[in-house]
Amino acid sequence: MANSESPYRSLQLTEARARFEMIRVTSYDVRLDLARDEKSFPSITTIRFTSTGGSTFVDLKATRVNRILLDGEDLPPDRVVRGRLPLTTLDGEHELVVDAVMPFRTDGEGLHRSVDPADGRHYVYGMSFMDAAPSIFACFDQPDLKAPFTFHVTAPADWTVIGNAPGQQVGAGPGNSTLWEFEQSLPLSTYFVTLVAGPWHMVHDQHDGIPLSLSARQSIAEHLDRDAEELFTMTKQCFDEFHRLFGIRYPFGNYHQAFVPEFNAGAMENPGCITFRDPLVFTSKVTRSERIQRATTVAHEMAHQWFGNITTPKWWDDLWLNESFAEYMGNRVAADVTEYDDAWVHVSYTRRQWGLIADQRPSTHPVAGNGAVDATAALQDFDGISYAKGSTILKQLNARLGDDIFFAGAIDHFTRHRFGNATMADLFDSWDRAGAGDLSSFTSNWLRTAGPDTLRFDRDAGVITRTSPEGHPAVREHTVQIARSTPRGEWAISALTIDDDSVPVEVAPGQGLLIDPAQDTWALPLPDTDSVEVFGHTIGATDDPTIRSGIWNSVGSAFHNAEVSPDDVLALAEASLPGETHDDALKMTLRLLTGKVAALSSDPEVALARIHTAALTVLEAAAAGSTRQLAAFQGAVGSCVDTTALRGWLDGAGIPDGIDLDDDLRWRVLVRLASVGGIDLPGLDAERNAAATAQAAVDHARAVASLPSATAKAWAWQRFTGEVPASNYELEACGLGFWRAGQEEFTAKYVDRYFAEIPVASRVHSGWVLGDVTEAWFPITSLSTRTVGLAEAVIGRDGLDLTVRRNLVDMTDELRRRVAVRTRFGVPSP
Repeated sequence: MANSESPYRSLQLTEARARFEMIRVTSYDVRLDLARDEKSFPSITTIRFTSTGGSTFVDLKATRVNRILLDGEDLPPDRVVRGRLPLTTLDGEHELVVDAVMPFRTDGEGLHRSVDPADGRHYVYGMSFMDAAPSIFACFDQPDLKAPFTFHVTAPADWTVIGNAPGQQVGAGPGNSTLWEFEQSLPLSTYFVTLVAGPWHMVHDQHDGIPLSLSARQSIAEHLDRDAEELFTMTKQCFDEFHRLFGIRYPFGNYHQAFVPEFNAGAMENPGCITFRDPLVFTSKVTRSERIQRATTVAHEMAHQWFGNITTPKWWDDLWLNESFAEYMGNRVAADVTEYDDAWVHVSYTRRQWGLIADQRPSTHPVAGNGAVDATAALQDFDGISYAKGSTILKQLNARLGDDIFFAGAIDHFTRHRFGNATMADLFDSWDRAGAGDLSSFTSNWLRTAGPDTLRFDRDAGVITRTSPEGHPAVREHTVQIARSTPRGEWAISALTIDDDSVPVEVAPGQGLLIDPAQDTWALPLPDTDSVEVFGHTIGATDDPTIRSGIWNSVGSAFHNAEVSPDDVLALAEASLPGETHDDALKMTLRLLTGKVAALSSDPEVALARIHTAALTVLEAAAAGSTRQLAAFQGAVGSCVDTTALRGWLDGAGIPDGIDLDDDLRWRVLVRLASVGGIDLPGLDAERNAAATAQAAVDHARAVASLPSATAKAWAWQRFTGEVPASNYELEACGLGFWRAGQEEFTAKYVDRYFAEIPVASRVHSGWVLGDVTEAWFPITSLSTRTVGLAEAVIGRDGLDLTVRRNLVDMTDELRRRVAVRTRFGVPSP
């Protein structure tokens, strides 16, 4: 890699405000030709706008600019500099026409084009978030300059094209192409604009006057057909509930859900055309946990149609309103009206620690008003705080206000700012009008102050203490449940308000105390030593999934803070797993154990053997064909070090009745076999060639990177540096496989290389992928203070890319904490 300045300037908040005062966009008319070339596409954009007069600019990230016309007058094409076309305007109406050639991208942003290795078919989808729209069409790219869009698309004759507004094929185009015309959309922010185009397999339905449809690649058509009934059923249930809660009908016409390849996020809420990562079309048997995740994602994106799409934040620092609201409503509605009534347990296992860990990082930030000075900075705060913490605080607010006031305020907000933009202050004004009263203290303490309060049981003093996060003082009242446990497995649950820094609580000798098992508040509840011991005796006899998840969150937080040893976590798991029936508990607990706890223990090999034995115990007791059995088998694979057993599973030997070694499980075994040196690169290549699918390519990349060999590590490193191209999914998979505990003989020399090369990684990676690369390739298994020092030196550099810096800060904090665990519990680091 070589140093290189970013080719584009990120939009500053001050610039957005000035442009908003000057410009009103009347409409966009966009003509795209997707049939001409596989590397790029012509894009002709006509923007009609009014100006108060003066200098401004349009955002444009083109491969080539052919012609620019402002009010019929030619402007020099070469005046575009770093993604900006400067304009000088007079007071009044204007028409700008930009004829350019845009790049098809392969990083999951802009107009992403991919080739399905299963059949060679090409697929395209648009991802305009956060600042990728200008690589599709010229635009004033900021959320508060909304306008209606009209698209005209030329596409290969066998392609279907779907957009934000209804469209249809209207005739033949040049060569072997067809023309598609779309109705004018409702006013949209540029970051919502999308097209999905390709030889999609389509499934159609309707509900309550709303046309519904699904699409996916042809190679997974049978799997979409199999999932379609469940997807449509959930969509219909959620529409009915959102209509009931909001009293405002979905306004964007068709509701299309497109499952697209190589998508960076879980999904994107584009009005009328929601895009999802296509692994959410299940091609292998999955656990209930994964089905709940899909259900909450579907409901989350539907909630966005109101909060985000009808009313959009004015600037990125209010993006949390979009995500926190959709996260809360998606989880609530999925739990209330779909078959997944245990969605909140899923959230406890899969989202709580994500948010709490983010809120303890040096990079923590307030939920609201987080100082997004530009679009690049805003992307860094698209994290567990914006989702998990913000949604919990909205859940707290709903409990305080009640549904009547909470939803009356939301409805007022949508009505007053229909198809417009608004701020956090506007929303709270709507709640005030609905009868919420003064929420200023709530806002300042919960939304504008970073970090979680620590709630800790002091057994000697008989009190629960409340401590504000260092550097972020706040006065927060916590209304929680507390659960008292005895060694016999009995639980007594009572309510408690923690409104002081020390609140008395009665706990008998021998009882354990679990603070906030249902996660009713946002805080860091840490257990005392005696309670951790009692949890180990009681969790196996506890059948309440909320209590069990609360125990794991409490102990997990203590482990993250080096207050509970790896051996204590392993002992808890050995007591918990045999009686565990919830897929999420099995999946997330086994992931924690194999991915972190074992490597930090005093004897990683012994720890891994204990984990494997626990997984096998669950596997032997699980009903044949159950998802519990599947989750246990996945855990057994992930903890296995016996190459004979792994090879036997590949050959079908020793697999329990009820387990089908489908593609997903087969590649899990292959990745694990690779990590313990039980297969070589030619063997993995043969496996990939035998199953030429998109997922196999990703799994193959992770497996190769996992091999304990110099050749394999060099193979993977070429993808990191960009010497060998790789898809965004393959690139992340390589990083996740590369740093394996116990492979230091092969990875040690890459520690210094990572820190030498990551500062200039923006030359070959950008946007979302740059963040993923920084994180996935971080040398997390190099558990030494020297590595911490190397990371801190890079973080301190002037001019470091913001995305790289943020992810380095977070990963360095994680590494520092892992070193602290090893040091405190008897495994000193070099």
